[in-house]
Formats: sequence, structure tokens, C-alpha cells
Amino acid sequence: MPTYSSYAAADSHLAGQIAKAINGEYSAILCYEQLYHLAGTEKEKRRIAEIRNDEIKHYRTFSSLYQTLTGKAYTPQVSGSCLNSYQEGLAHAIEDEQEAVDFYLEVADQADAPVVKSSFKGSKR
Repeated sequence: MPTYSSYAAADSHLAGQIAKAINGEYSAILCYEQLYHLAGTEKEKRRIAEIRNDEIKHYRTFSSLYQTLTGKAYTPQVSGSCLNSYQEGLAHAIEDEQEAVDFYLEVADQADAPVVKSSFKGSKR
């Protein structure tokens, strides 16, 4: 039978994974903000703004999940740099999105709580 300490360790691990997701979403929001200002056409700006808005929703979902699990708010930290040029930023964003999807599916597969599974499967950046 699992002990309290095994539950606490699992919660600590899950909190760390959620924190990593929060950092990723926060960094993506900042990156898309930079890309928006560098975009050459209104169509590109609209598309980037739409993606950024999705990232904000994911950030809020993960922040809420973290606070529910730990009882405290998490202060996000920027993870990595986005761009030196518009093209580099786009390439970085695509690579970051794929890595996030893989990570989110891994977290969802490991999670026991349905709310965690649905949060990570529904937030496949």
C-alpha cells in the first residue's frame, strides 16, 4: 500500500513537471510577442497573435493546476532564447512546439488524476 511519502514524492514530481510546462508556456508567450512585432504582414500577425492567445490559455491552465496541487502560485522563469531573427524565431517556435507536445503526452500518460491527463492532452501546443 502506498505511503504518504510516496504520494508526496509523486506530487513533488508532478509539481515539477507542471512548473516546467508553465515555464515553457511563459517563454512561448514572450517569443510569440517578439515574432508578432517582426511579422511582415497582417496575416502573419493575426496567425501569430492567435497562437500566442492559445499559449496564454495553456499558461493559465497549468498555473491553476500548479496552485491547486501545491497551494501556492508559481513564478514563471524564461527558458531559453527565442530569436536573433524572424526566421530563426519561427524555426525555434516550431521546434519548441514539437518538444512541448512530446513532453505533454508523456506527462499525461504518467498522470493518475483525470484533470492532469486532460490538462496536458488538451494543451498540446
